[in-house]
Amino acid sequence: MPRNEGLVDRMIRLIVAVALFALVIFRVVSGPAAIVPGIIGAISALKGLTGFCGLYALFGLRTCPSKK
Repeated sequence: MPRNEGLVDRMIRLIVAVALFALVIFRVVSGPAAIVPGIIGAISALKGLTGFCGLYALFGLRTCPSKK
């Protein structure tokens, strides 16, 4: 999969993932409600680590600088 996210985009996604995981780990959100931030955090972390966003690809968006 080609990268379509730039560095700033990826960093924001990783920060959001860490924040969501912290909500679950420190039990700010607990019980069945903790599943939602856990899943959103995992998806955000995966996108941040791989640099690929399926929605960006679907809409033809790119924040990653193109290689020449």
